[in-house]
Amino acid sequence: MGDGYIVALRVEREGCALAGRSDRVAAIDAELARCGAAAVAPEIEFAVVTPEVETAVVKRGPGRPRKEH
Repeated sequence: MGDGYIVALRVEREGCALAGRSDRVAAIDAELARCGAAAVAPEIEFAVVTPEVETAVVKRGPGRPRKEH
């Protein structure tokens, strides 16, 4: 297998890891191991970002009365 294939697998692995597709990351890791390149595959750390936005509760009154035809 060429170096381009291994580079492509690593790029795909990074994208899948960022997207949270752990099943595909495992498959790519297996393919990298088969090619003998698993030891140099980069580890990707995940960060959870939560927005610090306050939400407001909107209280609404009763709806409009229905018009009967």
